[in-house]
Amino acid sequence: MTKRHVEVPPETQAAVDETVAYVDERLSEGDTAAAVAEILADLFGDSEAYKRYQRGESVSPMTRMRLRSYDPRNALVETEHWAEQKLSALQETKCLRYLWSGFDLSPLSNNIAFALPFRQTLANHLFAEAGDGLRLFGGIKIQCGHNIHMGDNVVVHNDVLLDDRGELVVGDRVSVADRAHVHTHAHDTVDQTDVTTYETVLEPDVRLGYGSMVSAGCRIGRNAMVGSGAKTLGDVPAHHIVAGSPAKSVKIKPGWQSAADGLGPLTDRRERRQLPTEFPEPFEAFDEFGRDLSPPGDVAEQRGR
Repeated sequence: MTKRHVEVPPETQAAVDETVAYVDERLSEGDTAAAVAEILADLFGDSEAYKRYQRGESVSPMTRMRLRSYDPRNALVETEHWAEQKLSALQETKCLRYLWSGFDLSPLSNNIAFALPFRQTLANHLFAEAGDGLRLFGGIKIQCGHNIHMGDNVVVHNDVLLDDRGELVVGDRVSVADRAHVHTHAHDTVDQTDVTTYETVLEPDVRLGYGSMVSAGCRIGRNAMVGSGAKTLGDVPAHHIVAGSPAKSVKIKPGWQSAADGLGPLTDRRERRQLPTEFPEPFEAFDEFGRDLSPPGDVAEQRGR
């Protein structure tokens, strides 16, 4: 799709640049949680009320709960339960993800002249690596953040899941369409609490179609395309177009035939990208299901009871 270049008025661009620079500076000062709380309160027009709350002035219980919730230290998020993640790293990146998701609920998130550089700044602070020229749109769900390595000029559209419970590597110029899911962890089919993490790789110039899903541990080869709604259970060769569930190679991009492998099912190499299961610190185990996972005994004996 050919696009035209458009800009906001110069005075608006100056305001964007000033605000993004302020956010960048504020997040660099050390106390990330306090910075996030102040930015969110300001973003939602609650700065004066938040200052009154900080001074201990009397407010209604609901107002107090709202103002308290601007500080991510007063919130609990799902990732904090994940014992294979270092808790100190999770608590730091939680603050930035909290600001990211809060920003997406604000009216300013609809103005891409501000939203794109704002999310670029958050990515610079949050990701393990964040390239230049990122175009990160609304509703992106990031699981941890500090396990993402993202190259230059990547485009991630609306309502995408970037699961980095394992390691997620995204190469230069990758394009991810709306509602795509990219996974780096999987649950055991019997014991759902048994989680395996992987490295998942999207090589440079990859395109993921609308609603596609990349399973944990897959590698999508350079310049390959995963079609809309496709689900990969193996590696996609460079320059291939894959479709279906499970996905298989159905076409080679025109002009790339001499550089590409043959068509057909995808080779499953996920096991080689499995990450070791390690628990970095002592923890109290929590089973949210409490299921009986014992298989049945002798079938005839069971039927005779």
